[in-house]
Amino acid sequence: MAYVITKLCLDCMDIACTQVCPVDCIYQYKGDDPSIPSNQLLIDSDECIDCNACVPECPWEAIFPEDMVPDIFSGDIEINSRIVGKLRIVPKRPDDQKMPTPEEVLENKKKWGYE
Repeated sequence: MAYVITKLCLDCMDIACTQVCPVDCIYQYKGDDPSIPSNQLLIDSDECIDCNACVPECPWEAIFPEDMVPDIFSGDIEINSRIVGKLRIVPKRPDDQKMPTPEEVLENKKKWGYE
């Protein structure tokens, strides 16, 4: 079982999760396929070792074990699988990037209908 990054990361991309992943399996897509979001981080399920290190680091609460992805985000499982073998990078977090506030996290969840 791999982990999945959901749409709660879309347009947010805090990148804290990439800093703790021991196998660098969290990517930002850099290709031109419009079916793969380039403004969201994705997990390569073939590389993920199910260590859970990324989950507590995500301030947007966007990462779930594949078998626990909320129904509203079930399509994100397949979207994450599209990153396998594609042009991608492991982004680095800028030192001056601010953490989202609890209010921003709550507003983001509401935006996606996940409350």
